[in-house]
Amino acid sequence: MLKFLILFVLCFTSSALAEGITCSDIVPLKNRRYNISLTAFGGVGDGRTLNTKAFREAIFQIQQWGREGGTLLYIPPGVYLTESFNLTSHMTLYLAPGAVIKATQVTHNWPLTAPLPSYGRGRELPGGRYMSFIHGDGVNDVVITGENGTIDGQGDIWWNMWRKRTLQFTRPSLLELVNSTNIIISNLIFLNSPFWNLHPVYCSNVVVRFVTILAPHDSPNTDGIDPDSSSNVCIEDSYISTGDDLVAVKSGWDEYGIAYGRPSSDITIRRVNGSTPFSGIAVGSETSGGVENVLAEHINLYNTGVGIHIKTDTGRGGQIRNITVLDVYVQGARKGIKIAGDVGGHPDDKFDPKALPIVNGITIKNVRGVKVLQAGLIQGLRNAPFTGICLSDVNFLGVKGSARSPSWKCSDVLGAAHQVSPWPCSALTNNQSGSCANYSQV
Repeated sequence: MLKFLILFVLCFTSSALAEGITCSDIVPLKNRRYNISLTAFGGVGDGRTLNTKAFREAIFQIQQWGREGGTLLYIPPGVYLTESFNLTSHMTLYLAPGAVIKATQVTHNWPLTAPLPSYGRGRELPGGRYMSFIHGDGVNDVVITGENGTIDGQGDIWWNMWRKRTLQFTRPSLLELVNSTNIIISNLIFLNSPFWNLHPVYCSNVVVRFVTILAPHDSPNTDGIDPDSSSNVCIEDSYISTGDDLVAVKSGWDEYGIAYGRPSSDITIRRVNGSTPFSGIAVGSETSGGVENVLAEHINLYNTGVGIHIKTDTGRGGQIRNITVLDVYVQGARKGIKIAGDVGGHPDDKFDPKALPIVNGITIKNVRGVKVLQAGLIQGLRNAPFTGICLSDVNFLGVKGSARSPSWKCSDVLGAAHQVSPWPCSALTNNQSGSCANYSQV
């Protein structure tokens, strides 16, 4: 398995160099002044010894040294069992080949943290949330990397609590960074998250590259990467196979997200492959702070619920605009494309049903799909139709031998289409020029 993953990353590296387009310059990689090993603080990689104290003491030492060049914390080969711990600024967490940081499955004393203000409560349950396994709040200049080491959330105990409805609070993410800047996450395997895997929220300047994210397809809500009310985020050259959306751009939930008012903007998703029973590339459904300027390109999706999914709901408010999706291949999907205004629940009954989302300027080009049951669904809102929708060079083929063709359904939408097969719907005018730039977005 490890050999396969190393080859996978090497292939992605070659591909990235061939494309000549990467996000590596968003957050420059720095040489650290100090280097310390977890074993110097009592770390034992036998898979049984609890290493919480070692992690916390090592990171406390990094805090004391401060910003003068920063410090690299080296995790040698071995399996390091630990409770959750917090990162600090100006540090690199570096996992050697064969190094595993593994979450304990003792949940009764897992630390709690406050609900995110843009959500008003935990995503699953009212009240606070269990803190993420690896957590950072207000940190700057943090690198989480290695040589294909693994961060293992051992999430099955949390999934079973969710299934049995015995959770008291919202499950922990595997890695959550809050109010943080200049973050690099690269060259690691993230395994079996209890909840969402990578969750940068209220962050800026974040790069996620060359990661593999894995969880069973029946694991609940194990989203791969969720940029949330964050800006200048790049996700590229990665493989994700989980039980929920592979990448989902978010910005807060109903009245809480509207009040917090922090959009997600300038998000790039490039050269991502993966599989999920839910959505491949998603925007939403929590978009109350707004989502704008998203580019997703060179995406390959296999055995996926919905290939490209833009989702919101009444009560969300916010604007979703300037979303561009290019060069996507889908093999096996219930729906190729879905843009809908009736997706997702509400945190409570205080949402304003008159807070309607505005969806404008969605461009989807060069998409190919095979074994697709339904080509697409575009369902706007009666009092807030989706406008500026452009489909260009989109082709979906159904399942061989099936009598059902991969047709479209549309309502309350305005836009244009060019070379789309099967033809989407009369609401999208036939744009002979093939350009998405010049048609009316009324």
